[in-house]
Amino acid sequence: MSRMLLVFTAIVAWAQASDPGYTELDQAYKALSAKNYDVAVVEFQKAIKLLPDRPAIRKDLAYTYLKIGNNEAARDQFAEAVRLDPQDEHVALEYAFLCYETKQPVLARRVFDRYRKTNTTAAEAFENIDRPLREGIARWQTALAAAPDNFSGHEELAHLAEQRDELAVAAEHFEKAWRLRPARRDLLVDLGRVWNQVNRAEDGLAALLSASRSSEPRIAEQARELLPARYPYVYEFERALTLDPGNDGLRRELAYLHLQMNQPVQAEKQFEGVVKQSPDDLLSVAQLGLLKLARGDSQAASPLLNRVLAGNDQQLADRVRAALRPAETVTAPVAVPAVAPVQTTVAKTLSAPQNAASDNVVDAKQLAFKSLEKGYMKDALKYLNVAHENDPVDFDVILKLGWAYNGLKDDADALKWFNLARRSPDPKTAKEATKAYRNLAAGLARFRTTVWVSPTFSTRWHDLFAYAQAKTELRLPHWIVRPYLSVRWVGDAHDAVAPGAGFSPQYLSENAATVAIGATTNTWRGVSAWAEAGEQMRYRVTATNTSRMTPDYRGGVTFARGIGHMLTQGAHGFYGETNDDAVFVSHFDKDTLFYTQNRVGYTLREAESLGGFHAQLYWNGNLPADLKKQYWANYFETGPGFRFRFERMPNLLFSLNAMRGTYIVNTGNPRGANFTDLRIGVWYAFTR
Repeated sequence: MSRMLLVFTAIVAWAQASDPGYTELDQAYKALSAKNYDVAVVEFQKAIKLLPDRPAIRKDLAYTYLKIGNNEAARDQFAEAVRLDPQDEHVALEYAFLCYETKQPVLARRVFDRYRKTNTTAAEAFENIDRPLREGIARWQTALAAAPDNFSGHEELAHLAEQRDELAVAAEHFEKAWRLRPARRDLLVDLGRVWNQVNRAEDGLAALLSASRSSEPRIAEQARELLPARYPYVYEFERALTLDPGNDGLRRELAYLHLQMNQPVQAEKQFEGVVKQSPDDLLSVAQLGLLKLARGDSQAASPLLNRVLAGNDQQLADRVRAALRPAETVTAPVAVPAVAPVQTTVAKTLSAPQNAASDNVVDAKQLAFKSLEKGYMKDALKYLNVAHENDPVDFDVILKLGWAYNGLKDDADALKWFNLARRSPDPKTAKEATKAYRNLAAGLARFRTTVWVSPTFSTRWHDLFAYAQAKTELRLPHWIVRPYLSVRWVGDAHDAVAPGAGFSPQYLSENAATVAIGATTNTWRGVSAWAEAGEQMRYRVTATNTSRMTPDYRGGVTFARGIGHMLTQGAHGFYGETNDDAVFVSHFDKDTLFYTQNRVGYTLREAESLGGFHAQLYWNGNLPADLKKQYWANYFETGPGFRFRFERMPNLLFSLNAMRGTYIVNTGNPRGANFTDLRIGVWYAFTR
């Protein structure tokens, strides 16, 4: 019996080990038992990645989501479980009820309809949803029989019919409602959606294309979400215009598309339609006039162009004058003389982009800025390009294009836009663009030189220490390693840490300059590695070390990470940061040193009235150590700190730290186990 038990246990263990998701599921169920639902969710998600076709995991994750009140996520997991196992009636009903609770009654009704003949609960739920729809449809059909032009009746009947899956009825009444009020292009979105469901794809695309060129951004955005990702064809524009001939935006875009395709005759026809319906559209009037002039019909062009020259759009008038008389400055409206035909490219100079998502540049800007604010960088880039093409000298849009490309990690293009934005007549925009350009240019330059200087006064040593470095890196595309040349200088004013004080002269002040060649890796998640070889040149020798020149080999790994509100412009709130290093230094008796410096504190709100004064209050916790257990390299210190800068001088940082420390290793320590130190420091850096 015991042998059989051992065999059974071995089989179970083998089965568990061979299951690729066993570990994750085991952790998930343990977390679930401990009511640690957030951990359970994470582990279930990991298991789903390994076992995407197992419906049981989807169900358990869905029930976990229900426990934490995330009904929409639970609904989506039940949907996947139903897809994987259509025969699981219980899960299907759970999915249906969640659909109804999360405002998706159409899906709920469909699922209840599927099971209502075999399940009493499904039948009751179906009736509760279907009865109001059924009665509402009958009521509105009766009302429309008495008043066929009742707009509200057609709209309400269409919505009810769509919810009840009577799509042909819905399409019929959406179209009738729209015909009664053509300005309501949101109905075209509904009509296009329903037509697509009843296999009238071409009609559906025409309705959605027309709605996507609505002057209302919300309607246009809804329609674009349902359109194919590609740009429409000419025949699709024409079909949309047949459906909605009063859509000036749609007609104007088709006209520009014809211009782009070098089809001036077709473009002129469309511009005539725009001007006929919107005689105050001076841009279309100008474009039509130039097209007529280009084919030699100056008699027809003259009144059109004179209307533009006499209009209130001075910028457009100047562009027309430039197209007519590029060598002259025209100051008043004039009749257009009979001239030789002009090339079609002249007419194109006033054209809008054929990819314009909206004919109203203000709408495009609003959508772009809103997308930027919410972090939708791809959408922001699309709308910003539309706004820029409509108004190429809007420097606010140009600056935002730089930030959008920067957010998408396309720094090369971001640099171009920041460079353009630096020419803005608005000082604030130009200043922001210049700062962004310089910061980005330094990171993209083939050679980048960084210089930093950090003098610090210590009351413990009664001395002023100075640390500085100049480093020039070679940055090659796609290289993970960056070679560099470096000059480092470390010194102090009074030689406070000379051997007479009982300390290694290299502890805080080497009193030397070091020239080195080295290489550093790109930073990955805050981690980078580096190594260098050089020569140290001492400007102050000691009795124990009289050499002026010493080989210097160094290398190490560094990690830096900050969370919360760091000392950046506009930030205020709690923050924490850590800087950790492991460094091998050959002339420290071939020792390896370790440092961890940590700060937790609060970033104060910037005081603009004090010249952009921006400060942090924090608490320090520092722990150096080394492999050779030298007392001067092994201690712990902690204490409060205060640092600040002025946003107008972002490269300059001032700090004040009051530290209380204790040595961890005291062998050979001549000064006692504990110490107190007040450090006043300045840090300055720049990159070119």
